[in-house]
Amino acid sequence: MVLRVAVVGSGPAGSSAAETLAKAGIETYLFERKLDNAKPCGGAIPLCMVSEFDLPPEIIDRRVRKMKMISPSNIEVDINLDRQDEYIGMCRREVLDGFLRDRAARLGANLINGTVYQLDIPKTSNGAYTLHYADHSNGNAVGEKKTLQVDVVIGADGANSRIAKAIDAGDYNYAIAFQERIRLPQDKMAYYEDLAEMYVGKDVSPDFYAWVFPKYDHVAVGTGTMKVNKTLIKDLQAGIRARAARRLEGGEIIKVEAHPIPEHPRPRRVVGRVALVGDAAGTVTKSSGEGIYFAAKSARMCAETIVEMSNAGQRIPTEEDLKVYLKRWDKQYGMTYLVLDILQRVFYRTDATREAFVEMCADKDVQRMTFDSYLYKTVVPANPLVQMKITAKTIGSLLRGNALAP
Repeated sequence: MVLRVAVVGSGPAGSSAAETLAKAGIETYLFERKLDNAKPCGGAIPLCMVSEFDLPPEIIDRRVRKMKMISPSNIEVDINLDRQDEYIGMCRREVLDGFLRDRAARLGANLINGTVYQLDIPKTSNGAYTLHYADHSNGNAVGEKKTLQVDVVIGADGANSRIAKAIDAGDYNYAIAFQERIRLPQDKMAYYEDLAEMYVGKDVSPDFYAWVFPKYDHVAVGTGTMKVNKTLIKDLQAGIRARAARRLEGGEIIKVEAHPIPEHPRPRRVVGRVALVGDAAGTVTKSSGEGIYFAAKSARMCAETIVEMSNAGQRIPTEEDLKVYLKRWDKQYGMTYLVLDILQRVFYRTDATREAFVEMCADKDVQRMTFDSYLYKTVVPANPLVQMKITAKTIGSLLRGNALAP
């Protein structure tokens, strides 16, 4: 093999990229700073990810088949999956990430427990990239300083990506997610056996939503807001705790987490022979805030492009070769991001529009279209009559929302 690839970060993005490269026989190095990392995250994954990424049932804590949408005036809309084999998977990130990372290592990726703190850019078109990192394999938090030279780098190191900074990938807007893991009494936990809740209202988020998502032995209770409102985050968390107080009564906080979430793609996602994927690239969707599937999918598509363009590691790909990944990605998912961006701008503006959003969610046609889009990542256009009905429903809901808003 000619090609050497370093993947920095071993969340769903990095591990998926490393697995694809290792399967192709390419010399792959997978860096992870903290092997027991538990990223703050709602942990919801679509059904298609389970089969597409061959996830075993034991890493899924809960199979949610009921969603409860709760408006600013506390109107509740129940959304149920009709088909018995459908569900939204709820995972703990430390379990999901650990599984994907270990699988990549078993398939041949060289797993390095290290912190990459500097990337040297080569001065020639075919020169090697040099990664400077602290190796923590001896258990030392400071680590032993080492270097590694590679031909291609994949930055999968999250919203605060050092790889993105090294290639001057540009800034992007981001949200702050704040989450508490709360262990509930058995009777309260039974309520969330296969149910998740989403709350909207300016008291829980001025531009997003708050959630109560069930896990193995606790619930994740959190909220998110754009960085301009980050000073409000603790007040917003108090808001979701107050709104869900009756259902969380007797609960014990076992972990508090916070993390930035990108809300827009970076201006440059491929520079030279460095490609960004997942949160580092900005693949989180608006409106739903979904990140896990799109992180893993973007990384797999990037790695598949590297395998293809390098002839399975026989040649070093160019910047133009790597940009094929972006063209494919934008072609496949560009419209999804545009639609969700519009939905967030329309329905998350005021409590009146949030009331309209929750009312719309009661419509069966809206539910089916939403779930088909989320579970399978394919949008099947509704027939014209259904589409006209949904459009009329949207307008009517927006008008009534002004009367319903508190």
